[in-house]
Amino acid sequence: MTRAFLVVMDSVGCGGAPDAEDFGDPGANTLAHIAECCTAGLANGQRSGPLRMPNLDRLGLGRAIQLASGATAPGLGAQPEGVWGAATEVSRGKDTPSGHWELAGVPVPWDWHYFPKGESAFPEELSRFVADQAGTDGILGDCHASGTNIIEELGEAHMQSGRPICYTSVDSVFQIAAHEETFGYDRLIALCEAVAPRLHEMRVGRVIARPFVGSADTGFTRTAGRRDFAMLPPSDTLCDVASKAGRRVHAVGKIGDIFSMRGIDDVAKGSDAELMTHLGRLVDEAENGSLTFANFVEFDSLYGHRRDTEGYARALEWFDREIGAVLSRLREGDLMILTADHGNDPTYLGTDHTRERVPVLCAGIGAGEAGLVAFADVAASVAAHLGIDPVGPGKSFLPARA
Repeated sequence: MTRAFLVVMDSVGCGGAPDAEDFGDPGANTLAHIAECCTAGLANGQRSGPLRMPNLDRLGLGRAIQLASGATAPGLGAQPEGVWGAATEVSRGKDTPSGHWELAGVPVPWDWHYFPKGESAFPEELSRFVADQAGTDGILGDCHASGTNIIEELGEAHMQSGRPICYTSVDSVFQIAAHEETFGYDRLIALCEAVAPRLHEMRVGRVIARPFVGSADTGFTRTAGRRDFAMLPPSDTLCDVASKAGRRVHAVGKIGDIFSMRGIDDVAKGSDAELMTHLGRLVDEAENGSLTFANFVEFDSLYGHRRDTEGYARALEWFDREIGAVLSRLREGDLMILTADHGNDPTYLGTDHTRERVPVLCAGIGAGEAGLVAFADVAASVAAHLGIDPVGPGKSFLPARA
């Protein structure tokens, strides 16, 4: 049996989405703009010079950027040795669940609920419900905010009052931040579990637990204990189909949260560095016929939202070095697809995700151009490679087997 590894580089878009203007993102291009900044000397610091991603470029990264957007990314022009293309999303969202569900064969069939900007983001009855579930006399926040900024602003008030810090963003999310020691980690997780069904009824995609530690004197720091409570996909995803076919499904990163562990056998979490170790272990040890589905989130969470172009470039170069070693250990018959779920152009206005096409780079199946494909085609291609039932509306872009 063959194995498949689907690796999502969170937010690593390549521009050119035909509906980008509808989302307020005309011209956004995460990879091309980072490469341009690097070449112009605008992303020097802990790294310097042109963007260096030789391993992914050999798979076709530079060609994928050009195909998606028409942009030529400086330093990314190798002759492809993999199957390469660029994928376009149809779901009406530029968020984590929309991108991942569609990559797994299930475009989102509804419009997500987004909370308005203003003095109060949440309906009064929702705020009262959350406070009741928390056992407090109210909540803090009730606004659109950066997660790191709001804990600095309200961390001390939270510790003194016990009220949970509740905030949102332009994504369909309800986030609850609480101190691991004074509020309690287990209590935070229980609170998120209790309020998630109410938010899901509203078509809010995720309730996210955001634990933190520290004090007003030393500063506050978010911990690795984040938990996402996502809505269930409306139909079977690639994970479900693989599981029902008797295949092992391994999740790396936040994949388990995104799919509410449905169709998933086990999950490994940690920093991106730890996740790369887990991915390498699974390349060495995963069973014949298995699916490994991985997400590397720090491009997005640490650098894209913070508009840190140099940090994003550094993360891309780190990933390229590390994935090169993992790719070298693939077995004959293995397929690894590297792609993304949306963009987050660090050179763009604001702090939000950007609507973009994403690269699709395939190792283990020869060389060739897949062309412009759909997100759902990724799931169809993985299913075809594993020899399991087709999933979703997509079509396989893999070359015919000899």
